[in-house]
This record gives sequence, C-alpha cells and structure tokens, in this order.
Amino acid sequence: MLPVKLILSPIDFSEASNDALNAAAEFAKLVGAEMLLVHVVPAIPRLPADVSIFNEGEYEQQLQKDAERQLKELAQKLAQKGVTARTETGYGNDVGGELLRIAEHN
Repeated sequence: MLPVKLILSPIDFSEASNDALNAAAEFAKLVGAEMLLVHVVPAIPRLPADVSIFNEGEYEQQLQKDAERQLKELAQKLAQKGVTARTETGYGNDVGGELLRIAEHN
C-alpha cells in the first residue's frame, strides 16, 4: 500500500462535515499526512429574498470570501493540533465533479 500523503476533506461547514474533518485530521496526524480542506461555492446560488439580482455578483464574491475565511480558521485550528492543512475553494454547481477536479490537480 502506498503511503498516504494528502487527505482531501470536503467541507460544507455543517456539523456532519466538521465531524468528518475531525476524524480525517486524527488519521492525518497518525500517518503524517497533509490535509486539503475544500469548500465548493455554488456557481448559481439561490439568492436570498433580500439580495437583488443586480447584486448577484457581489453576493457570490461574499460567499467566496466567507468560505475562504472559514477554511483558514479550520486550518489554523488543525495546526494547533499538529496537523498541516491547506485550503482551496472550488466553484461550480457540480460539487462532486469540482471535488474530483481539485483532487486530480493536487
């Protein structure tokens, strides 16, 4: 079996994905692997009622910035536990396809 070097952990910021992240982090620490935390921002998000279609671009940029901030916070928490983690934000409506693209790239 090849040694595990990188563990991709998809994050949607739900409690379930945080639980999965914690389990993956424990495994990464055990085998000395690096973690790649990934969140996929929808390309055409459903706009909340208070967001005008004229502000859609700003709304999407804010979603991206929020995701990047939250991923960095998670990576910092992992670093405090001795786990090296980097982050990447994907973009698209096909979450599975975007995760595969990121996995292949890394």
